[in-house]
Amino acid sequence: MAKRSKIILQAAVIASAVFWIFWPARHGQWIGDDNFYLSANPLLQDPARLWKAWFQPGSFIEYYPIEESLQWVQWQLWHTDTFGYHLTNILLHMINSLLVWRLLNKFGLRLAWLGGLIFAVHPMTVDSIALINEFKTALSMGPFLLAMCAYIDYEEHGRRRDYGLAVGLFAMAMLCKITMAMFPVVILLYAWWKRNRIGWADLVTSVPFFAISLVLGLTTLWAGVWYSQVHGVEPDMAHPGGFFSRLVLIGQIIAFYFARSFLPVIPLPVYPQWTVDPASPLQYLPWLILVGSTWYLWIKRKTWGRDALLGLGFILIMLAPFGGAKGISYMISTWVLDHLLYIPLVGLIGLVIAGLEGLQKQLPPFCRPYEICIVAGAVALLALQSHAYASRFTDEKTLCAYTLSHNPGSWLTHNTLGLVLLQEGHTDEAVAQFQKAVEIVPNNAEAHINLGVAFAQEKQMDEAMLQYQKALEINPNSEVAHHNLGNILYQNGQVDDAIAEYQKALKLNSSMAQVHQDLANAFFQKEQVDDAIAEYRETLRLNPDVGDAHYNLGLAFIQKGESKEAIVEFEEAVRLSPFDRSAQNNLARARALARQCAAHP
Repeated sequence: MAKRSKIILQAAVIASAVFWIFWPARHGQWIGDDNFYLSANPLLQDPARLWKAWFQPGSFIEYYPIEESLQWVQWQLWHTDTFGYHLTNILLHMINSLLVWRLLNKFGLRLAWLGGLIFAVHPMTVDSIALINEFKTALSMGPFLLAMCAYIDYEEHGRRRDYGLAVGLFAMAMLCKITMAMFPVVILLYAWWKRNRIGWADLVTSVPFFAISLVLGLTTLWAGVWYSQVHGVEPDMAHPGGFFSRLVLIGQIIAFYFARSFLPVIPLPVYPQWTVDPASPLQYLPWLILVGSTWYLWIKRKTWGRDALLGLGFILIMLAPFGGAKGISYMISTWVLDHLLYIPLVGLIGLVIAGLEGLQKQLPPFCRPYEICIVAGAVALLALQSHAYASRFTDEKTLCAYTLSHNPGSWLTHNTLGLVLLQEGHTDEAVAQFQKAVEIVPNNAEAHINLGVAFAQEKQMDEAMLQYQKALEINPNSEVAHHNLGNILYQNGQVDDAIAEYQKALKLNSSMAQVHQDLANAFFQKEQVDDAIAEYRETLRLNPDVGDAHYNLGLAFIQKGESKEAIVEFEEAVRLSPFDRSAQNNLARARALARQCAAHP
């Protein structure tokens, strides 16, 4: 009974710590990619969303059907009330912290509970929970940890049900997020740790896990490519350059994550992007430390070194996909992100807990109270830092201001803050932020486009046109820049040039309904009525609820004398905008023309 009470008390401490840390962010607004994944995601309102999530890879940019299905359920429950989404993430983090405790306990660590508590309060986990769109990160970790626990049970007892459970849970984790794909390598590392070798039986046992990892991993990658092609999304893939630059970057990224894990002072959503300089021998220092440490642990592998290699290996394996060997979209602004450490952190915490237990054995009894005080103080400092950081996730502007106070050279944050200010109507302030972004990274097309939009809202059309032209010099395949430049040309009366820009935009991405509508308007002004009708119809095929397109299509039909077709379009325009007097008047006009045609065939 006493043991059960102790466990309940420990679990309550972990749960309380999690809720206290994240409570300031419980009503946080949509931030960053939250709009893309939720508030502005049309698929969440699609009646066939669940079917598409499972059986139409490419319907969204990622193939995470479990995550997408549960996110859809959340949308039905909470809609635009962010509290429900935040509460879900908080509960998931609490569960994950308890599962970290369970996993470490599987390795016989007496202080496993402390490991769960450290994970619960660590600042490097904050953005994985405070950002609504990182639901997939928090959601995927539970099945991953449970799969690891089940596999350990299989190794210990040889029960097939444990093995089947591990396979099923791993598949669930992969269907939540692709970053779980390194699990098969982790279980091979575990086999080496347990038996000091990787045998043929271990390789055979790992085959289903590798198969799941390969199939679902490739499916997710293919879905992303397909979605990008259909929707004209071309994410920038940044990397430092050649082989030696990448080698340097990998070492620096590993060193960064280790340093931030032990000293998580001033966590940021966007860290400063340091310069990779392979010409400097000092840049290779992280590699020397890593190789030297690994070699020393290998020498000690018959004793404590083997345990240390297990923890170190887990961290490196789980970080491998984000180490810098391959360019990833977020690397256009930073080399590192906190949420990528959410799972690798477990290995480091395991190392710390094992080290503390070893230290306890070495210290004389009178020193143990001091050790407890130091550990308690460290945990308290971590919790305070996490609580303060979570309070920054109340809204986009607050988070941007916090980021810029510590990383003023972040062009992405200046750009994001500019978009927020532009949406609020503070155009002058938005222009200043976009200009700062362009100053920091002159060859960034997105910042030039946003600066052009701000100038256009200020009616500075020449400046806006100049920014769109600069964006196209940087990226000739920017359909947004072609579209916006076309709008400026159209307003300037250069209709032929505008048509050319609209057509270039549609050649790059034919699924943009607004561009089809603008092109139709340009054709209509040129009195190319048949071309205009074709573009209006394409607009409505892509988005049937564009009232202006129905109205303008009705005008085009009237100009051609096709009153019956015009009536249909004006009726739809009136349905979508019941108080639009122009639509009502033209509907009456079309009906009158239809009666005249019937009377005088």
